Amino acid sequence: MPYTSFKDFYPYYLGEHQNRTCRRLHFVGSALVLLLLLAALLRGQAALLWLLPVIGYGFAWVGHFFFEKNRPATFKHPLYSLMGDWVMFWQMLRGQIRF
Repeated sequence: MPYTSFKDFYPYYLGEHQNRTCRRLHFVGSALVLLLLLAALLRGQAALLWLLPVIGYGFAWVGHFFFEKNRPATFKHPLYSLMGDWVMFWQMLRGQIRF
């Protein structure tokens, strides 16, 4: 289904993340991305930035393929999916979504 706004997409995105372990893996991957980004900036090691998508998507895709048993939304909606990752991360961090 084509989405014309992130507001329309996000309920679909949340529906693709009903499995608690999948959400936890997303959260861990996103947290590690932030820590790695900070480490790369503080140490001046730009080469570490190449690991960001590996860590971020790696944890998320394990969650989808092995626990949620669905195909990540990234494959069809890459930008909205990336935005959804971070909105969901902050909502979990604030306790708005259970993880």
